Amino acid sequence: MYSDWTANLLVVLATGLTLALCVLVHYEGLRWLSTRLTLLPGLRRRKVLFGVYGVIILHVAEIWLFGVCLWLLLHFPNAGAMGGAHNSSVLDAVYLSATTFSTLGFGDLVPVGPVRFLTGTESVSGFILITWSASFLYLEMQQFWRRQ
Repeated sequence: MYSDWTANLLVVLATGLTLALCVLVHYEGLRWLSTRLTLLPGLRRRKVLFGVYGVIILHVAEIWLFGVCLWLLLHFPNAGAMGGAHNSSVLDAVYLSATTFSTLGFGDLVPVGPVRFLTGTESVSGFILITWSASFLYLEMQQFWRRQ
């Protein structure tokens, strides 16, 4: 399975592209949220909730990006498989992506073969993006508390 360098290269390129897209989505999403939070009228509470829900939506979108990438890669010969899934549906891939992105770890579904590179990279990037979101929310909320 690992001797097929075309499949390995495909997984590495797809991983790099998906990672770049997720970082771009996250950056632009946080930038948009930051602008909206300062313009949003109303109570501090509403701004906090808007920020938290916005960050959650960003993470769900990123999980789906990695999940769809995984699901597409599973259709290529020798790119790998998903152990524990009978037919590897897109929802199975998104579920595996969610457990990987959140660094929960593998449970009933596990990547097999070259796609492990994608899931390993997703785990590291998920950790970084989640902490980036936490820092963003902390800094934004700190500003709101000072302004009020």
